[in-house]
Amino acid sequence: MDQVPITVMTADDHPVFRQGIASVLASDAGFRLVAEAAGGREAIAQYRSLRPDLVLMDIQMPDLDGVEATQIIRNEYPHAAIVVLTTYEGDALVMRAMKAGAAGYLLKSAARREMLDTMRAIHAGQRHVPPLLVRAVARQLPGDTLTPREIQVLELAALGKSNRLIGRQLCIAEETVKVHMKNLMGKLQANDRTHAVLIALGRGIIGMRSRPRPLVN
Repeated sequence: MDQVPITVMTADDHPVFRQGIASVLASDAGFRLVAEAAGGREAIAQYRSLRPDLVLMDIQMPDLDGVEATQIIRNEYPHAAIVVLTTYEGDALVMRAMKAGAAGYLLKSAARREMLDTMRAIHAGQRHVPPLLVRAVARQLPGDTLTPREIQVLELAALGKSNRLIGRQLCIAEETVKVHMKNLMGKLQANDRTHAVLIALGRGIIGMRSRPRPLVN
């Protein structure tokens, strides 16, 4: 009896990358590509309609990022198997994706065989995080998690805003902004605010296209 192929949906806003994934899947009879989405909202709609066995979800998408889309899909379909794809090696992104319910995390630079093997393993009920990313997560110190307010301050600093402008936008005193900046720089072990922004971008704490998140008290 022929093996039933694993149905796959891809979600990525770069057509060339989607074409590359389609080519990889077409080379293996064990998989069948059933849908492609160019954004997070489209991915949610496609999943609701088709219920594929597996989703390859990019993190950085313009309308709704892959972590948020993953969370929405998993809330509606708890057994959905989603592999998050990204070019980032940031440990914060790993944590966000896993908390959202992703079963696996793959760098876009992964070799064809690693990608296919990971997809089979996740379809079989396993979880997967590359060793490089496991080590990044393990390096986090217990007290180095930024608070929501510190992340807001850092996101605005990444946009080039001064402490005074950050305070004005967040409706807090400039001195309070300075305290937040000092605390977050200590947690990130940064030399200055620019260094803190670069570290946060590298770890995925903030994104290149991110905007300041609303603070939930």
